Order: sequence, then C-alpha cells, then structure tokens
Amino acid sequence: MVFYIMIVFPNCKINLGLHVVSKRADGFHELETVFYPLPLTDALEVISPGKLAFTTSGIAVPGDSADNLCLKAWRLLKQDFPEIPEVNIHLHKHIPIGAGLGGGSADAAFMLQLLNNRFQLELTKDQLISYAAILGSDCPFFIENKAVYATGRGEIMTPIDLDLSGWSFVLVYPGVHINTGWAFGKITPKAPVLSLRESIMQPVETWRETVSNDFEAAVFPAHPELALIKEKLYTAGAVYASMSGSGSAFVGIFPKNKVGALSFDETYKVYFL
Repeated sequence: MVFYIMIVFPNCKINLGLHVVSKRADGFHELETVFYPLPLTDALEVISPGKLAFTTSGIAVPGDSADNLCLKAWRLLKQDFPEIPEVNIHLHKHIPIGAGLGGGSADAAFMLQLLNNRFQLELTKDQLISYAAILGSDCPFFIENKAVYATGRGEIMTPIDLDLSGWSFVLVYPGVHINTGWAFGKITPKAPVLSLRESIMQPVETWRETVSNDFEAAVFPAHPELALIKEKLYTAGAVYASMSGSGSAFVGIFPKNKVGALSFDETYKVYFL
C-alpha cells in the first residue's frame, strides 16, 4: 500500500488596528480591522490513507481533540465528498493559542486546502472560502492569505494593496488570556474619526498616531503589564506597536533589521520575523 504524507505550514495573522464601530441588532459588533499575514507557523501533517486520528505536539491544545477545527474541516468536506478517505492528522502547535493571532483558524483553512489538493476535489477559491466561513469567521482570510480590510464581524473582507516586506516584525506573547466577551463588555462602540481603510494606506511611520486598537483602552487598566509591552517595543525602536485583536499578543514593526534591545520575563514568548 502506498502512503502519502503531506505537510503544510499554517501561518498566523495580525490585526493592524481594530475599531468596534457599533452594536448590531443580532448581538454581535460591527468591526473594522486590517488582517495581515506573518510567517510564524504551525506544522500540519496528514497521512493518507490512515485510520481517522488527530494528535498534537508542541504547545498544548486545550479542549477535546474531537472538536479541533482540523477534524471539523475533514468532516465538513467528507459530507459533500464521501470518497475522501480517513486520514491521520498530526498538528505541531507553535503559534500561541488565544493570543489574537488566528492560529486555529489558519490550521482549519490549510486543512481544507490540503484535502482539496490531495484528493483533487477541484474546489474553487470562492468555494473554499464558503467552507472556511462555516468553520469560523477568521478562517476565510487564510484561503487568500493576503492583506485585507475586514468589516462586519470580521468576515467581510476586501483585499488591499499593503506590502510590509521591507519591515521587521517582533511578536510578543505574555501568556495572558483575555476573555473576548469580557473585553467587548468594556468597550463603548463608536465610529472612528478616520476610517482604518484610509489611515492604513498612509506611511507606516504615521500609524502610531492614527492606527489604533480599541481593545487596548479596555484591557490595559486590568492588565497594566500589557501596556508595558507596548512601551518596550517603542523604546526598542518600533515605528508602530499594537495589541493584535483582543489580545494578548503584541506586534512591533521596526525598520528592517533594526530591532533594538528587548528584555522580557522568561515566561514571555518573543518572535523575531
């Protein structure tokens, strides 16, 4: 019997700015943000054929493995494509969990694409996006995996021409879990003075004054150590620093290869990209 081993590397995303614009009638919030991909990755291995199984290594993945989005992605496609065989799935988790980096969503989206390619399902990009949307509101982003301006709950995505390849990035994860529902409860929604879609297209050096994350004002009073991360990134030479999503990871954008000295407690995870 011939076995096929497929390995892909799901990457993370960051939020560049995040505005909570209004409370919707359905109980959700109207948002605007920019998603941008970064090369901090997990490793997803699928062996076919194989007895359906899901295992992990690296960072511990909480919850019942049967509920993991990678397995849910397989089941979702299996409903419409019964010919897909059982597979053995292993996820090496490297992207911090619950950090606002979208790692779980990336794993699910890459799983859909891997199955589509391996079993020649011939799904179009739009069809893959539709499947990804069933799995989670962040998942569709990772099908295209390019910078987008996102509205609605974050699921309405418009591609934008944003290339930050000429900059260096530092991600800092302090291991603090921020409950998203609690954080939303601390925010009074309001329309921004300047749309993020306009401000993000200005030079990166201007973002410190114009591109903001509404969750920072809500979260910092309860977690002052997070405000210190942002301060340290600026002291080290960042031209822009911000919390990603509802936290608690932070991103600092630096001139290429010009990251100054950074010192964090050993419990913090720091990634230079």
